Amino acid sequence: MIKIIISIIKRLIFGGFILYSYNLLASPLNLLIPINLFTLGLISIFGISALPFVALILIIVY
Repeated sequence: MIKIIISIIKRLIFGGFILYSYNLLASPLNLLIPINLFTLGLISIFGISALPFVALILIIVY
């Protein structure tokens, strides 16, 4: 049980780092993805491959 919780926490922290580094790189283009539970959940579940889809949704919505 503890191993599962630690694994989930690691994935959330890794997802936060991915989103933060993306926001640092994409800030000159004004394509910032907010770091909230929804985006952290998507990145945590699907990994780095979810990042382009979240950015695409951001471009379509705004």
